Amino acid sequence: MSELVERVLVRHGVPPAHAQTQGRLFIGAQMRGTASHGLLRLRLRRVVERLQAGLAKAGESGMQDWTAPGFLAVDGQRGLGPVVALAALDAVIPRARQNGIAIAAIRNANHLGAIAFYADYVARQGLTVIALTISEALVHPYGGRRAMIGTNPIAIGVPADPEPLVLDMATSLVSMGKIHDHANRAAPIPEGWALDAAGNPTTDAAAAKDGAIAPFGGAKGYALGLAFEVLVASLAASAIGTGVKGTLDSQHPSNKGDLFIVIAPPHADAAKALVTQYLTEVRASPPMAADRPVLIPGDRAHTARDKAKAHGVYLDEGLWEDLLRLDAESQKEELT
Repeated sequence: MSELVERVLVRHGVPPAHAQTQGRLFIGAQMRGTASHGLLRLRLRRVVERLQAGLAKAGESGMQDWTAPGFLAVDGQRGLGPVVALAALDAVIPRARQNGIAIAAIRNANHLGAIAFYADYVARQGLTVIALTISEALVHPYGGRRAMIGTNPIAIGVPADPEPLVLDMATSLVSMGKIHDHANRAAPIPEGWALDAAGNPTTDAAAAKDGAIAPFGGAKGYALGLAFEVLVASLAASAIGTGVKGTLDSQHPSNKGDLFIVIAPPHADAAKALVTQYLTEVRASPPMAADRPVLIPGDRAHTARDKAKAHGVYLDEGLWEDLLRLDAESQKEELT
């Protein structure tokens, strides 16, 4: 499967190493059970269309500028999001080990995908990371009727055994992907999920696609989403709010911002042992239901990944057929 993904990307001008990086993100998300950020992204042809339109530059990995000893400003030069982000992290990690903390602020790069990927990447190297990214305005303010804020996810990675703690969550009540899934199945959405284009509550998924998603947790989720938007855009010098484009379409350059704060604990081994012991205690705490043990953020994803490694990645028949079709189409385009 990885060969198919990389083959399709290489046929559209992506250098093999960059195709491998983008493929790792797609397949990694699929293996962790995050299908909305997995091979569906290739199936929808968004990456291919953006490459064809020049909105994504296959060979770019970003122009890096250390504007301060611990601050790396990155112009992504329209590179693929994972390629630019990993190049930035590989530059920031040694600086964080040296100084205790270092920050990468990225603009002008394409969609990152599931940011748990980056939290896991850093935490497995013994460092702690806070990752933030912003999106098109899809979420309405608390008490508002119009989409003004991105879904604005945060990921936190902290070293621990046997797996690092990896939190990955958006500040919206649900993802736009879930809205689209309900619309594709002509299924209603629960009350409170979204507003329609006129700003009225709706259970019609098709109407919600043109409206606004609710923030999670009411006023608190709204406040976090707004704070993340301001934090990322101000540090990355990116677009903000309704000016953000290019992560959901094939018509606009991607102008959102990404932020990675990487921290090297001064007593790394002791910190890891402390976190490991605490997480073990939390998992062992009494559950509400005997058949549903207490989990730590990331546990389900790690279980899904291990199952996929042992038994293969499940793809529904339609997804696999679409990927094979895309592979054949890319071969024809390469030959013509």
